[in-house]
Amino acid sequence: MIRVEEHHVVTITYELRDGNAAGEMMERMDANYPFTFLFGSGALLPEFEQNLYGLTERDSFEFILKAEDAYGEIEKGNILDIPRSVFQVDGVEPPNLLVKDNFVRLTDDEGNHHNGKILDFNDFKVKVDFNHVMAGKDLHFKGAILNIRKATVDELIRQHYIPEGA
Repeated sequence: MIRVEEHHVVTITYELRDGNAAGEMMERMDANYPFTFLFGSGALLPEFEQNLYGLTERDSFEFILKAEDAYGEIEKGNILDIPRSVFQVDGVEPPNLLVKDNFVRLTDDEGNHHNGKILDFNDFKVKVDFNHVMAGKDLHFKGAILNIRKATVDELIRQHYIPEGA
C-alpha cells in the first residue's frame, strides 16, 4: 500500500475554512478540481505536509494549522504608509486603483515584487498591508487523499508536479 511520503505525487480534495469547521470557507478543491503536488518539495507549509504524512489513498483528514504554523501572525512592520505618488504611471494615477481592500503589486528598489492590500488612503499616502492574506489566521483543513504515485524523474529534478502531457 503506497503512503504519502517524500518523492510522491499526491492528489487531494479539501475545504479550507477560517479558524474551525464552522468558519468562513476560504478555498475548496473538489474531485473535479483537485489539488496535486509533489510531497516534500518545500513548496507547501511544512505543518500541512506533516499532517498528511503516512496517509493512504481514500484516507480522510481534518486538522487545524495555528497561525504561527501556517502564514504567521500579522506583522505590524509589514503595514506601510506609501506616498500616493508611487501609484502614478507617468504622473497619472490609474482610475479605480486606489480602492479600499484592492490588492496591488509594487516593486521595490531591488526589483522584488510585493503584493499588498490597500487598507486606507488619503491625498498624500496609501496604507498597504503586505502581510500574507492568510497571516494571523488559524486554518481548518478537511479533505481526502484521492491518489498517490511515485514522482517521475522530471518531477524530482524540477521539484514540482508536472501535469500529464505538459
